[in-house]
Amino acid sequence: MNDRAILVVDDELDLLTMIRSIFERAGFTQIMTAESGEAALSLLSQKIPDMVVLDVMMPGMDGFALLKEIRQVSQVPVLMLTAKGEAEDRCTGLELGADDYLVKPFLPKELLLRVGAILKRAYPESGRVVELAAACVDLDKAEVRRGAETFSLTAKEYAIFLKLWENAGKVVTIGTLCQTACGEIWQGYETTLMTHIRHLREKIEANPSAPVSLVTAKGLGYKLVGKG
Repeated sequence: MNDRAILVVDDELDLLTMIRSIFERAGFTQIMTAESGEAALSLLSQKIPDMVVLDVMMPGMDGFALLKEIRQVSQVPVLMLTAKGEAEDRCTGLELGADDYLVKPFLPKELLLRVGAILKRAYPESGRVVELAAACVDLDKAEVRRGAETFSLTAKEYAIFLKLWENAGKVVTIGTLCQTACGEIWQGYETTLMTHIRHLREKIEANPSAPVSLVTAKGLGYKLVGKG
């Protein structure tokens, strides 16, 4: 998501610089800026970004006028910034097609959370499917497809598999997996973990007795190996 192109429009140079810095520190790599509505339109004529962060109060072409122009050519998500926080301004922006509103001054974390939520809604991730040697695991449905068979994952199996997938190719310790499955107090859960691992192997392995996808690192933990 951090590779999404974001255009920030604000006539206050200090605020523009601060917002750009917030995004860049958070890992965003394509941040464009404009100090006026007219400059923003010039940039938009060359490239439509994935999102626009737009100040309402600007001299000349204000944020509302710019939003009207944007909506003539694109449905790109827009987050509007205002120093007023007045209900009328919020309603006007939303009626014109803004996706959300943020009142200045704001915390960097709040800006990032609002932008992140909008980007997730506008550009949902495609289905997360993990391909293994003998099966495919659909993380969104918590299902395993192996040949003509389909198996549902229990909540504990799903949590354990997700942790293994997040660290695919690396050994995940027994303690980490126990903690993932049952929380902070996990001592004594090791035997139950082994049962969950066995059930997972029965669903994802062609031969659970000779696993090639969910392998044991003796004395340490387990490792998930993807297809190929």
